[in-house]
Amino acid sequence: MASSKKVFIIGPGFIGWNVLELLLSESYAVHALVRRKQHADAVEKSGATTVQGDLDDHDLIVKHVLQNDIIIHTATADHLPSVEAVIDGIKQRAKGGQSTIFIHTSGTSVLDDGSIGDFKGDKIYYDTDPDAINALPDDAPHRPIDLAIVKAGRELGDKAKFVIMIPPEIYGFNHQHRRLTIQIPTITRFALKHGYAGHVGKGLSVESQIHVLDLARAYIVLLQFIESAKPSELVKNPYFFCENGKEFSWKEVAEEVGKSLHAKGLIKDATPKEIPKENWDDLWGPYTAAVIGLNSRSRAVRLRELGWKPEEKGIWASYNEDELPEILAQEKSA
Repeated sequence: MASSKKVFIIGPGFIGWNVLELLLSESYAVHALVRRKQHADAVEKSGATTVQGDLDDHDLIVKHVLQNDIIIHTATADHLPSVEAVIDGIKQRAKGGQSTIFIHTSGTSVLDDGSIGDFKGDKIYYDTDPDAINALPDDAPHRPIDLAIVKAGRELGDKAKFVIMIPPEIYGFNHQHRRLTIQIPTITRFALKHGYAGHVGKGLSVESQIHVLDLARAYIVLLQFIESAKPSELVKNPYFFCENGKEFSWKEVAEEVGKSLHAKGLIKDATPKEIPKENWDDLWGPYTAAVIGLNSRSRAVRLRELGWKPEEKGIWASYNEDELPEILAQEKSA
């Protein structure tokens, strides 16, 4: 039987909106922090109650943490003030004898080895090996925020349950939400502008992958496990990867994007090329290598042990059938 507890979702966007709807289908009461009224109206049609505000509104976040038993942060992996607000609210609840579950969304960019596309990395990370994750550099992408959560979990012990969901490259599309992921659509738009699909360096770096709807289901499986788990078990290992058992190289991404756009007559040559640094400003500027030039290989052992398994279509079927038509429609309207 599903829990009747209340959930506060921070940032019900590409990931979180799908999680929100699954929570509602499981009879959780859901409140969601959103920035824009238009988005609030859409989320309310899904059945949730919305709170308008932003990630820097410390007092507002604390207020709603105090009113909810479960907090799920899906807005961004890199906003420390909002996570600190969540932790402050959880500590206040703990003083009043109330336990809280906190699921934060990080990302496997934390595994970046600085390859800049030059080689396929040998290192594979398993979420059954927290020591390997804890050994990552403190200044790795997302890691400062993850460390704040790990520290708070250790300090609160059995008074709260903290976990960190660490997804890899997320793809997929919900036709009702019409929200796109970031990396591959951006590479597609770059190709449309410059006439070729590109990659960083040699494009040899490899990353794991997950469909957004498989990821959303994983949050529900994870939450229902956490509800009955011992806090000490989560303090020992708060990390959960989520991937579908497949990997791609960033050169493969450029090849597939180039092939698809060329087939539609949108670029003259499908051959992928290295993107010169002077064009990185059309991607992610100085962060481009860390976004699409990294080795990031993860294995979601723990979720599979809980019975979760990926079910959605593969990355290139999804791209050609769902994401690319939406990208082109958006480009046309723009």
